[in-house]
Amino acid sequence: MATKKKADPSSRIADNKKAAYNYFFEERFEAGMVLEGWEVKSLREGKVQLTDGYVMIRDGEMFIVGCQINPLRSASTHTTPDSIRTKKLLLHKEQIRRLTGKVEQKGYTLVPLNLHWKAGKVKCEIALAKGKAEHDKRDTIKDREGKREVERAMKSRNR
Repeated sequence: MATKKKADPSSRIADNKKAAYNYFFEERFEAGMVLEGWEVKSLREGKVQLTDGYVMIRDGEMFIVGCQINPLRSASTHTTPDSIRTKKLLLHKEQIRRLTGKVEQKGYTLVPLNLHWKAGKVKCEIALAKGKAEHDKRDTIKDREGKREVERAMKSRNR
């Protein structure tokens, strides 16, 4: 009997919390990332911002744009770090073709959800997503505040 392992929370590098507020997620994919050495060192220190990032498909390849990895002060002297460099994502060709079709035809978009470590490599979880309308965002806020109220009531009741 095989049990599915839960992702270790310490393996998380960065989350895009804004994505869940702005989009409905249809499917999720895990993609590898092509990074430079100084970027990996900065990721180990957690110096990354994912909220403004998005995924685009160009010439049958996927790239993450707007993911900002800030260089460390002790970065290498022989390279010039570019914090907003476009990074290539690695997926199977069949998956890229399928995603390309959905993005072009049905009005979907690709959004990065998080960066995490897996077997010593940096992986990016991306989602095929559809944008939320304004009333859906209000529903999300209402649900979140309702959960907070329930938590407060339970907490005060247990005292």
